[in-house]
Amino acid sequence: MKRFENKTALITGASRGIGASVAKALAKEGAHVILVARSVGGLEEVDDEIQALGGQATLVPLDLLELNAIDSLAAPLYERWKKLDILVGAAATLGKLTPVHQYDPKLWEDVFKLNFHANWRLLRALDPLLRNAEHGRALFVTAKEANMAKQFWAGYASSKAALQEMVRTYAAETAKSNLCVNLIEPTPTATKLRLSAYPGEDQSKLATADEQAALFLDALSPEFSKSGEIIR
Repeated sequence: MKRFENKTALITGASRGIGASVAKALAKEGAHVILVARSVGGLEEVDDEIQALGGQATLVPLDLLELNAIDSLAAPLYERWKKLDILVGAAATLGKLTPVHQYDPKLWEDVFKLNFHANWRLLRALDPLLRNAEHGRALFVTAKEANMAKQFWAGYASSKAALQEMVRTYAAETAKSNLCVNLIEPTPTATKLRLSAYPGEDQSKLATADEQAALFLDALSPEFSKSGEIIR
């Protein structure tokens, strides 16, 4: 029996990068993966790879900046599966590296919408489904910048810091339930988001998104019992 056989997993940011790699890894191990991202083309490419691995996916083209639309995820999931075993919040945006006082207000709001508010809305909408699973698991991607006073990183870092506190609070609130809720801080990874932050970096020297996926799967397994942690 595969490691995640008969599990349902919803992954945001699933059209590329770490989100896509985690989705493929979960599908390869038997999970039915629900892929959420804006790019229909990107989702279809990941779906093709999942099918080639013998896995199954449901594609959900959704702009997570449309916060009210996130609520619509819950009903179809309940009707089909009655539960959600795994939630992975991998969607994120860098915004712009710029001084605090020069940050464009609309861009600042969008950074917080995607990196923070969308993840809160996901928990708000999907909490009952996660509780219906025998071993509900929720895992959100954070970054070391959330705990650094790093010049020009205020938008991204502040949104990730807010995410950390929200997720750890939710973990405390669900401590006596079947849920394990954690954050994960990958090592520097060759992704489009990192390339936009470090355009001159040689990404061939970084870990690949596929290499990071194994750490995610360990944290999402029924055997992983910690909650409220930042996994590094």
